[in-house]
Amino acid sequence: MAGQQRVYRQRIRSVQATKKITRAMELIAASRVVKARQRVTESTPYALALTRACSAVATHTNENHPLTTERENPKRAAVLIVTSDRGLAGAYSVSAIKKSAELIEKLTGEGKEVLPYLVGRKGVSYYRFRRREFVQEWTGFTDAPPFDVAREIGEVLTDQFVKGSDDGGVDEVHIVYTRFVNMVTQEPQVVRLLPLEVVSADELGEDEQHHAPDGPLPLYDFEPSTAEVLDALLPRYVTARIYNALLQSAASELAARQRAMKSATDNAEDLIKTYTRLANQARQAEITQEISEIVGGASALADAS
Repeated sequence: MAGQQRVYRQRIRSVQATKKITRAMELIAASRVVKARQRVTESTPYALALTRACSAVATHTNENHPLTTERENPKRAAVLIVTSDRGLAGAYSVSAIKKSAELIEKLTGEGKEVLPYLVGRKGVSYYRFRRREFVQEWTGFTDAPPFDVAREIGEVLTDQFVKGSDDGGVDEVHIVYTRFVNMVTQEPQVVRLLPLEVVSADELGEDEQHHAPDGPLPLYDFEPSTAEVLDALLPRYVTARIYNALLQSAASELAARQRAMKSATDNAEDLIKTYTRLANQARQAEITQEISEIVGGASALADAS
């Protein structure tokens, strides 16, 4: 019985140590997700305004710009997959990877060669463990993405798209990220960045509909020329959308980690209660056994005398 008590006490101390860690991680994620949500709120209107401006250019002009023109018989597609650098965030990275796998299967079924670009160590580990090839990786910043990295990713993907599949580039650019809806809901989402898709208000997500202005697209005057405006505007559009996707994913990661650590802390408390009850039962059984032995011994001495 004493051995059982020691085992239960050791387990209680172990679970208490784990509980301290999960509680600390929950508090850290809770404090950081506030700033992450604020960055998403600040960046989303700018990204949507650029998207609407680019959509207006693509819709109301006859300019055949490389970034807005559909390729005939597209052969290769780039897919940017955004995951996390660290674990302990529930199914956050798994959901994004699963969504990217569905997209890759769809593109492959259309006869296109898919070139993955990875953001986050979880995605890189997934591809390396399964010995799958990918083109390039960016890691070390997923919970607080800087704008410089988004600009670098945008330049790489834009250059590959401008080249085209005939020159070793790609004909389409897609991004898979996790859209932050609220602290409870985060949804994996697929967006085609290039060539530019004209998105109507009905096709926007809930967060985008909240920030998008009502009414039809505004009328724009392009100076000095439409081509020069597109040359300057579209790279900014790609960078802004990628940066917003990284910020959305960062907020989703922190929210998922806070929720996972809260669940782990609650489970630790339940385990502590269970082991405490079992330890008390073992202690009570030991006391009962000792009393029984004492009473038995006293009875034996009384009978002997």
